[in-house]
Amino acid sequence: MSSLDALLKSPRFEVLPTKGTEDAVTEWVPAGMTVTVTASPVKGLEPTIELTERLAARGYRVVPHLAARSVTGEAHLAGIVGRLKACGVDDVFVPGGDAPHPAGPFDSALPLLERLTEMGSPFSRIGITGYPESHPKIHDDITIQAMWDKRRYASYIVSNVCFDAAQLGRWIGRIRARGVTLPLYVGLAGPAERTRLLKMAAVAGASESARFITRHPGWILRFWVPGGYSPDRLLDRAAAVLTAPGSGVAGLHLFTFNQLQQAELWRRAALERTGIDKPLLAG
Repeated sequence: MSSLDALLKSPRFEVLPTKGTEDAVTEWVPAGMTVTVTASPVKGLEPTIELTERLAARGYRVVPHLAARSVTGEAHLAGIVGRLKACGVDDVFVPGGDAPHPAGPFDSALPLLERLTEMGSPFSRIGITGYPESHPKIHDDITIQAMWDKRRYASYIVSNVCFDAAQLGRWIGRIRARGVTLPLYVGLAGPAERTRLLKMAAVAGASESARFITRHPGWILRFWVPGGYSPDRLLDRAAAVLTAPGSGVAGLHLFTFNQLQQAELWRRAALERTGIDKPLLAG
């Protein structure tokens, strides 16, 4: 089995905590897979924690997003940690979050990571963000420096979605040259239909949809092509980068935007295209 095959066998599926997400996960995501649950800057962390608890009870390996700017204080954080540990979660992803103003004392990911360490490092694995394509509000050098600052508290990096294989390769080279050696999960936009995308954007709410489009203009434009977007072309072009030993790629992170049927059917087809054994099915 090649490294690319291995990446396709066990990607992480990112979902939004909306109505129907739990049923869609159980129908389309194979049991035992990793599911990451995003956090809403408008609705706060409660929907994230609730869905995490339900999916963990169904046997999934769940990684909730603990958006730093949505944590209201020490008591809130302690309560979240307790609930996650109680349902068996031992892996969290800590972004700064998109809330325009912090709800408590944590204005970015780093102070929350420091606080978790002071609490005795309750989770054995912690993920942090990476930006292969420029962040709309933060300079590239600052995002890479932030990874350096956070590396001592983290177990791995999850890259934001990228559509340019060459840019992805350059970015990986830059972070490795800076001495950031954490394993990397490469963000890959799953296949999407524009009607479904618009429906999900409406569910998310106008303010969150506008924020999402602002931060991911390349993603939106690609979804608008006839027939929707498919990740095959990027995956093919990035194969050499993804499988290079020096890249340190540990896995793929599928941004599904809750289009789980499309994401899983694409994954199965991609596995068959590589010629390996029939993939695992949900059930």
